[in-house]
Amino acid sequence: MYSLGTYVVLDPGIVRTDDDDVVVDDDEPPSKKLETIAKAPKPNTPHSKYLWSRVRKNITNHTTRHFGGRRVIQPMTNLPSFPGAQRPARSYRTDADGVSIATYEWGNESDPPLFLVHGGSDFAGTYDVFAPIMAAAGYRVISWDHRGHGDSDHTALYGWDADIRDALTVMSSITNKAAPVVAHSKGGALMLQLADASPYRISKLVNIDGMPSKRRMPDAPDHDQTRMMAGEITGWLDFRHEAALAYRKPGSLHDLAMRRGKMNPRLPIEWLEYLVTIGARQDDDGWRWKLDPTMRFGGFGPWRPEWTLLRMIALGMPFLGLIGTIDEPMGWGTRPRDLVPWIPRNGRLEAIHDVGHFVHIEKPNEVSTMILEFLS
Repeated sequence: MYSLGTYVVLDPGIVRTDDDDVVVDDDEPPSKKLETIAKAPKPNTPHSKYLWSRVRKNITNHTTRHFGGRRVIQPMTNLPSFPGAQRPARSYRTDADGVSIATYEWGNESDPPLFLVHGGSDFAGTYDVFAPIMAAAGYRVISWDHRGHGDSDHTALYGWDADIRDALTVMSSITNKAAPVVAHSKGGALMLQLADASPYRISKLVNIDGMPSKRRMPDAPDHDQTRMMAGEITGWLDFRHEAALAYRKPGSLHDLAMRRGKMNPRLPIEWLEYLVTIGARQDDDGWRWKLDPTMRFGGFGPWRPEWTLLRMIALGMPFLGLIGTIDEPMGWGTRPRDLVPWIPRNGRLEAIHDVGHFVHIEKPNEVSTMILEFLS
């Protein structure tokens, strides 16, 4: 490992040194960007210690390293790979009302678009095996890191509505027509809400184990919703106050993989180590997950899983629900029998046996075959 001096990388694509600003062309390949930065004068005065430095432009196969409020570009070598995994062919930023969303694509730009939406605490890189399969079948596959996840911006507040607005921004930047969507876990629940609110954006919807249920379906009267709003927002703000100065515990690459393994016990350690190289960054004292430490499940305001199912049954576009049969810590605990009454008239539910919550990761070939048949 080595670093290219103490350069401050600013948006958009500017490297600042003591003597001058060096503009990095976003269309240049990573090697050319690094060459441009390496030729810049090295900073050697206190003036070089700038306050903030979020790297806003993703440089493929490189990470950033934190130095006292600054980040410098650092090539990564000898990192784990995984059979069948392919990093995106293209990566760029999408501006969502001032929030920079890391966006990725696999496949040919001329092919019809297909959107993949990841789950909570995940990032687009969790599709690195599944997405290339869909791209090889003739789709331009697009995914993005949700705000606070992966390489997207951290924000002051998080909520499902904000995630949905970000999704609409990414989709609108690709096409103004309805397109198919495949979404996992929390991403599946988000897309149920988006499909209900903006059905003209989604031509077909595949929900992978993102159909929550508590087996009871009572609607909440207005006064109960108001009470829930007050209680849950207070709890959220209390958490946010305590987490304001939080930072993620560092560890080795293997340490982070083992921690994630507690939440993903069915996935191989080789895959988890591969994910660390994408969803974490390497600092001086070790690796840290990029996920904003102020994030927590549920977001801002009241939400009940049964409200999502009430939206699902009313959907008009073709719908395919896929669900595993083995419970996992990050799963919803939903059973196929809980969902049957709520499947849309133009939809179907498929239970895949002997798999957990990450259906598309455990059985990418089987799941992709089912989805491609549905999309065709």
